[in-house]
Amino acid sequence: MRYICLFIGILALSSCKKWLDVKPVSQVAEEDLFKTEAGFEEALTGIYSRCTNSDLYGFELNAGFPEVLAQNYTLTGEDYLQYQQTALYNYKEDDFIRRKDNAWRGLYNAIVNCNLLLENLEKNNGVLTNDKRAILKGEALALRAYLHFDVLRLFAPSFKSNASADAIPYVTTFSNKVTPLSTVTETLEKIIDDLKQAKEIIRPYDPILTAGYVVGYPVEADNDQTEDDSQTLFMTQRRHRMNYYAICGTLARVLLYAEKKDEALQNALEVIDGKKFPWTNPNDFIESDPEKKDRILYKELLFAWYIPNMRSELNDKFNTAATGFFIEDNACKALYETGGVGGDDNRFKEWFRLLSGTGTTINRRHLTKYMREPEVNLHFLVAPAIRLSEMYYIASECAYDTDPVKSVEYLNTVRFNRNMGTPLTISNKEQLLEELVKEARKEFYAEGQIFYMYKRLNRNIAAQLGGSIPASDNIFVLPLPDYEIEFGNR
Repeated sequence: MRYICLFIGILALSSCKKWLDVKPVSQVAEEDLFKTEAGFEEALTGIYSRCTNSDLYGFELNAGFPEVLAQNYTLTGEDYLQYQQTALYNYKEDDFIRRKDNAWRGLYNAIVNCNLLLENLEKNNGVLTNDKRAILKGEALALRAYLHFDVLRLFAPSFKSNASADAIPYVTTFSNKVTPLSTVTETLEKIIDDLKQAKEIIRPYDPILTAGYVVGYPVEADNDQTEDDSQTLFMTQRRHRMNYYAICGTLARVLLYAEKKDEALQNALEVIDGKKFPWTNPNDFIESDPEKKDRILYKELLFAWYIPNMRSELNDKFNTAATGFFIEDNACKALYETGGVGGDDNRFKEWFRLLSGTGTTINRRHLTKYMREPEVNLHFLVAPAIRLSEMYYIASECAYDTDPVKSVEYLNTVRFNRNMGTPLTISNKEQLLEELVKEARKEFYAEGQIFYMYKRLNRNIAAQLGGSIPASDNIFVLPLPDYEIEFGNR
């Protein structure tokens, strides 16, 4: 008898229909779980729940060591959170090894459980209706691809650096057999294939594609039709799961990494032209009342990890005066170019607060993007996974060679919606890339994406207050875990 050892459980209904509220159990017999439609739903829910733990997207892979590697935090000698050696790229230090090994282990745990779900979808085909089976299979395939892609971006050379290098195991079966390494190119091909399959499978059935599915805040008095409304709990809040547009967005991200720019542009434009995700009303962003304030630009999220249980940990990490992550005031102002074009940037104004009275001589700005008040907030606590703005950045980069005017227009659209009214004038591709990196650093702060952007482009990492760290695979490629090298015979 096989058992599933991850977080699965009974879906808990609440007044907000938070479908990802699950009661964890340690072991569930496989043959019992996959006898019913509810069992399949619980298995998929369990995979998402595992991914939102603090070692993965609940904290570490969104706001933890990839952000430290990208030099986004000011780290002092006290080193309360024990990331200073990570910022120095000391990959032999114990805390760094623990964090990156936990990420490897956690990502593959979720991947293996995607494979178990896919295997049982084939074995127990008669349990599910066609539409439910398509949703489950599409999401599981897309999740498997998404998770492998982050393993690749952490532990293998980029496509630009060494496309033929041995990379990572692409695991597609539920088995204890060792999966051989695929090259960077082979891994990307497998990821793209999974995503394309998922996209076609889910397209006819995903309610997010229907006109009646309205992206919005959890409670909107002026809108009776929101993504909270569905005949079944399982089909609500599609943006907290691998919905059709999230798959398109992931495909655009992966295809850009693989330098397949025409296809990347097509998938980014499918999201943009779908007009499903509205730009955030500036009044919601700058609102002072926490019950009415949108801290995360919620409506613009194609896909986000639902992390209500991370409230206390995120508060400890970012809003503890003496011991939390922060960025030095002048470094933050330099990042957002507040002395010039960024003087009115709402991201700087709304995401960072200046702390005084910390007992130090450093002027600290603490991130409020993940702040939650005890009372009701306008939106769920989530970790952004794919933003609408990223689709515009991808479109801008991919369109420049054939339509530079349109390319710059895509970039200026994001800037305009962040209250940076002065349009950019771009004269060459290198200038465009420079501006894209600067803009992405502002947009994705503490979301885990900038380190990967530096790596994909093989660009130097900007240091705080001037200077840079030279691009190098010695920095961009994290060492495989020792146990993977030993037992995988790598």
